Amino acid sequence: MKKLQFGLILIYCSFCSIAEAQIAAARLIVSDKPVAGSFPLVSNGKASAIYTDPADAEVVRIAANAFKDDVKLVTGIASLTSSSAIPSQQILIGTIGKSKLIDRLISSKKLNADHLKGKWETFSISVVNNPAANINQALVIAGSDPRGTAFGVFELSKLIGVSPFYWWADLNPKLQQEIHISGNFVSNSPSVKYRGIFLNDEDWGLQPWAAKTFEPETGDIGPKTYAKIFELLLRLKANLIWPAMHPSTKAFYHYPGNKKVAADYAIVVGSSHAEPMLRNNVGEWDKSMGDFNYITNKEKIYNYWESRVKESKGNDAVYTLGMRGVHDSGMEGVKSVKEAVPLLEKIIEEQRDMLKKHVNSNVGAIPQVFTVYKEVLEIYDSNIKLPDDVTVVWPDDNYGYIQRLNNEKENKRSGGSGVYYHASYWGRPHDYLWLSSTHPGLIREEMMKAYQTKSDRLWVLNVGDIKPLEYNIQLFMDMAYRAEPFKESSYTKAHLRNWVSDLFGSGKAERITNVLWNYYQLAFERRPEFMGWSQTEPTTQTKYSDYNHFYYGDEAQQRIDSYEKLVAEVKNLRPLINAKDADAFYQLVYYQVVGASLINKKFLYRDKAFLYAKQHRASASDYAILSKQAYDDIVKETEYYNNQLANGKWKHMMSMEPRGLPVYKAPVLPEISVNKSEAWAIAPEGFVTKDSSLTPGNAQFSLPAFNRNSDKRYFVDLFLTDDKPVKWISQKDDWIKLSQTSGTLTPASGKRDTRIWVSIDWAKIPRTGRKNGKINFSADGKKAELNIGANNSIPTGLTGFKGFVEDNGYVAINASNFNRGSKMKNLSWSVIDGLGHTGKAVMAVPLEGAQVPLLEKPETLKTSSALVEYDFYSVSPGDAVLYVYTLPTHPLNTDYKMRYAVSVDKGPVKIVDFKTVGRTEEWKQNVLRNSAIRRIDIPALNPGKHTLQIYMIDAGVILDRIVIDFGGYKKAYSAVSETKNK
Repeated sequence: MKKLQFGLILIYCSFCSIAEAQIAAARLIVSDKPVAGSFPLVSNGKASAIYTDPADAEVVRIAANAFKDDVKLVTGIASLTSSSAIPSQQILIGTIGKSKLIDRLISSKKLNADHLKGKWETFSISVVNNPAANINQALVIAGSDPRGTAFGVFELSKLIGVSPFYWWADLNPKLQQEIHISGNFVSNSPSVKYRGIFLNDEDWGLQPWAAKTFEPETGDIGPKTYAKIFELLLRLKANLIWPAMHPSTKAFYHYPGNKKVAADYAIVVGSSHAEPMLRNNVGEWDKSMGDFNYITNKEKIYNYWESRVKESKGNDAVYTLGMRGVHDSGMEGVKSVKEAVPLLEKIIEEQRDMLKKHVNSNVGAIPQVFTVYKEVLEIYDSNIKLPDDVTVVWPDDNYGYIQRLNNEKENKRSGGSGVYYHASYWGRPHDYLWLSSTHPGLIREEMMKAYQTKSDRLWVLNVGDIKPLEYNIQLFMDMAYRAEPFKESSYTKAHLRNWVSDLFGSGKAERITNVLWNYYQLAFERRPEFMGWSQTEPTTQTKYSDYNHFYYGDEAQQRIDSYEKLVAEVKNLRPLINAKDADAFYQLVYYQVVGASLINKKFLYRDKAFLYAKQHRASASDYAILSKQAYDDIVKETEYYNNQLANGKWKHMMSMEPRGLPVYKAPVLPEISVNKSEAWAIAPEGFVTKDSSLTPGNAQFSLPAFNRNSDKRYFVDLFLTDDKPVKWISQKDDWIKLSQTSGTLTPASGKRDTRIWVSIDWAKIPRTGRKNGKINFSADGKKAELNIGANNSIPTGLTGFKGFVEDNGYVAINASNFNRGSKMKNLSWSVIDGLGHTGKAVMAVPLEGAQVPLLEKPETLKTSSALVEYDFYSVSPGDAVLYVYTLPTHPLNTDYKMRYAVSVDKGPVKIVDFKTVGRTEEWKQNVLRNSAIRRIDIPALNPGKHTLQIYMIDAGVILDRIVIDFGGYKKAYSAVSETKNK
C-alpha cells in the first residue's frame, strides 16, 4: 500500500505504481481532520452508521459487519449497522441490481456507475451529497457484483489501517480518533479472473491448530476455520479456494457448514489437480467402492462424481475435469499415454454431460479447468481433444519454475489458461514446508511471465498452512488483482517495503525490508529446508554441505556471518517495535530469520566440526557444541511460537519438523579425535587437512597470490591442538597488513583458534612488478613461516580496461554487468532486478512474439540475434573452461527450448541447451540450488584481452553468473565475487 504524507493527510493507493498512486491521490483521501467536502467516518466520538439492503447478498452483510468491527479496532468506537433506519450521515454499501438504494442513486444520477455495470468484481468508493431524503451526505461503496462490493468495503478497511492479515498475523492498527474521507475511487476489473489459494500438506500446522486450538468442537478444519480463511481471501481481493485435502482433514463437503460458509462469503470452491468434480478422493473414495478405475468401475465412479455435482450446484464452483489416481498419482487402468488419451477424452465428455444436466445446460458457461500436472502434461501433449471452453492450468515444477505456458494456438482458446504455483511443497527432491523460502523476485518473474503470455484466467497458490507464508500470499494476490505495476521488476522490493511500512510504520520500514529481502536472497541461494543435502522419495540421511570452508574467504562462514547480521538486526529491532506489533513482528520477521539462521548454523557448524577435526583443531568440539545448540534454539523458538505467541493463539500451528525428515532432526555429529602432539598449528586459506596445515617446523607454505587489481584479502587460522594456552606473535614485512599481530589462544570455548586477515599496503610496493615476503608466527618456542606474494604491476592492456580480469586462475562475472548489449529486431537481453544469486539477472525477451533465429548455421547468430558481451583479460595461456549459470527455468511453450549460444572473440559459435525433461537427477540438483550449469570448453586462449559473446536463441533464458576457469577455480557453492578490473 502506498502512503504519501502531506502534513496530516495520508493519501493511499493499495495496488498502484508510484505514478498511479499520484493519480489516485486526487481521487480518495483519508485524513485525520475534516477537509472541504469530506465525509466524517469517525468524528467527535461518533462513527457513521452503515446501511445495507436486506435483499443484497450475504457477503455484503458480512463485509459491512466486518467493517464495523474494523472501525472499532482502529478508533475504539462502534458503528451501527442497519437495513432500515437511515441517519443523516450514512455509509451506504450495496451491489448494483441488488440494492434498491444504490440503484436509485444511479437512476437519479447521484452515482455514476458507468465504469461498474457489467464488469467483474469492480467497485467504487465516493462521497455523495444529498443522496436521498433525510440523508445529507453519504460515503457510498457500490459493487458491480457482490464480491466487488465486498472488495470495496475491505479496500476502505485497508485505507483506515486494517491489514488483510490483521487476524492471521495479529496486526493491530494504529489508533485514530478522527477519520475523514474525501474524493472518490473506481476500481478496474482484476487482472486475473479467479485468484485463490490451495490449502495443502496441512498435517503439521493448519489442521492440528484448527482441530486442537481454534475449532475443537469440530476437531478439524471446519466452518469456523474456513470463515476466517474466506474473510482473509476477501480482504486480499481473492475469490477462490482449493480446500485442504490430506488424510488428516475430512473432505470439505463432509461438513455441511463448509458449503454454506463458502456461499455466504461468495468464495468460489474448486479442487486440486488430483480431485476431479470437487471430490476429495483421499477422504471420500472408500475401498469398499472398488478400484478407482474408470474402465472396470465406471458406474460407481460416475455416481460418485454426479452426487457431488448435484450437491454443489448452489455454490460458485470451478470444476476440475479429468482423472488421476486416488491421490497424487497416475490414472489407474492404463499402461501408456496412448491408452490414457481416449479414456480421458471419454471421461471429460461424460463429466461435462453431468454438469450440463445438473448445473447449466450451457456447459460452456460453467468454469472448468484441466490441470496438466505431472504425468497429465504428457497426456495433454499427445493431442488430447480438450473442449475449447475449458481452462488449461499450467503448473510450476513444484519449486517455482513454471513448466509450460501458452503457445500461439493455445492463446486463442476461449477457456484461456491459468497457473498453479507452489510456495510450499511436499515431495522430491525435498520438501519445503517449514519457513517462507520462495524469493519474491522469482514469484514476480514467473507469474508476470504467465500474465504477459495471457495465462490470466486462474491463479492458485499452494500456501501449505497459510502461516508463515503471509507475505508470499500478499504478493501473489496483489499481482493477480493488479498486475500492471509488477511489469517493472524494480517494483518487487518496493512492494515489500510498502507492505512492511503499512505493518510496522515508515520509520523502521527500510531496515525491516532489507532484513526480509536479504533473508529471501539467502534462501534463494539455498532454502533452509535443503541445508542437510538430503533428499526424499526415497528419504536419505543428511550429508556434509557443498559450501567451501577453505577457499573464497571461507564461503561457509560468510553465509553464517550473513545470517548473523540479519539476526543481530532483528534483535536490535525487536525492542523498538510498538508493543501492539510485537507478536506480528515475531511471526512475520523474527521467527523466520532466526529459524533460517539456526538451521544453517546447525549444518555448517557440524561441517566445521568434521573438517576441523581432520586438521586436529581443538575447536572442532566447540563447533559440534554450536551445532547442537542451534538445534536446541530452534526447539526453543518453536515452543515460544506455539505456546506463548499471542497468548497461545497459534498453539499447534508451527512445526519445526514437518514429516519428521532428517534435515529437521538433531545434528548427527562426527566423532572427534585430535592429535595433541603439537600445541598449536596454522591453516592458511586453501589448506584442508592435517597434512596441509602447518605445524611448527614444517616446510614453508603460501597464501594465494595477492593482486593489486583485485585487492583481495586472505585468511590464516591459528589454532590449538592441545588444551594448553598459547601466546603467539608475528613478524612480517612492512607492506603486509594483518588484522591481528599477536594474541593468546586459550582452551575456553570460542578462543581455541583465531582468524587473521592478511592484506597488502600497495602504497609501500613499487609499481614495477612482483614482491615476495614472509609472515613468521611464533608461539611456545616454535615458529611457522608463511610466504606472501604480491603483484603490484598493471599490464599495459589493463590501463582503462573496463572488463573482468583473471585472478588466481579464474574470471568471475555477474551476468547483469555486461559491457555491451545489442538488440536484433525485437530480440534483446533485459536486466531483471531482484532476481538470481547475484540480485540481478539478464533475461532473453520478448516473452511474446520472439522468433527463434534460424539455427541451420549457428554462425548466422552473429548477425541475426541479440547478444551481450563481456570483456575479460586473461593472464594464463592455454585452454579454459567456461561455466554459465542460468536460472533453471523451463521452455515458454512447445515452440522453444532453453538455448543460448556462446563464442569467444567472435570465434566459432557453440549452442547450449539446459532444458530438462521430467524429474531427472539434473533437474533435482537444479531446483535444489536454483541454478542450471553448463560447461563449455574454450581452446587455446593467449594472455590478453578477450570478449565473451552470448547470443539469444530462446526467449525466457535467464543468465545469472559466469565463471571462466584457467585452472585456478576451486569448487564453490555460492556465487564467487566478481573479478572486475579496478
